Amino acid sequence: MGRVTALSVDGTHRFSKIRAPRLRLLAGLGVEGDAHAGRTVQHLSRVRRDPSQPNLRQVHLIHEELFAELADKGFAVGAGDLGENVTTQGLDLLSLPRGTRLHLGAEAVVELTGLRNPCVQIDRFQSGLMHAVLDKDAAGNLIRKAGVMSVVLAGGEVREGDRVAVELPEGPAQPLEPV
Repeated sequence: MGRVTALSVDGTHRFSKIRAPRLRLLAGLGVEGDAHAGRTVQHLSRVRRDPSQPNLRQVHLIHEELFAELADKGFAVGAGDLGENVTTQGLDLLSLPRGTRLHLGAEAVVELTGLRNPCVQIDRFQSGLMHAVLDKDAAGNLIRKAGVMSVVLAGGEVREGDRVAVELPEGPAQPLEPV
C-alpha cells in the first residue's frame, strides 16, 4: 500500500501543473478543472492526429521516488513539474500491469492504461531530462520512468496523505505499454 504525497492540476495546457491540497476525480473524465479532462483525447498533439480517440490519459501518476533519482543526476524536479496530477510514495507504479485499479482515498478509483511516453517537452523543461527519465534493462529494452496514465472509474475527492490501495486485474498480467 502506498500513499498520495502531492496533487497537481492546471486548467491550461502547460507542461507543469499547480500544486493543490485536494483534487476531485470525475468518473470517465479525469481531474475536475484540468486541461486534460475529457472522454476523448485532450493532449494537443493527439487532438491534432485524431480528436475522437478515447482519452486513456485522464490522470497522470508519478512515483515520488523518481524525484530523488533525478536529483542524484543533477535535476531539480518536484511534484507537478512533469505534468502529473498525483504523486505517490511506496508503490512501484511502473511494474504494475495494465488494468490495475488504484483506490485513492475513500472513493476514487483509477485504472492504469499505460506508461507515459516522454516527449521533447521534458527537455524544454530541463535540458537532458528526457534522457534521464529513460533507461534500458539488462536485455536492452527501453524503460520509461515518467509515470503511468489512467482513467477514472469512480469519482471522488483525493487529498494529500490519502492511502493508495492496489487491486490487481484478474487473469494473466499484461505489462504497461506507452499510451
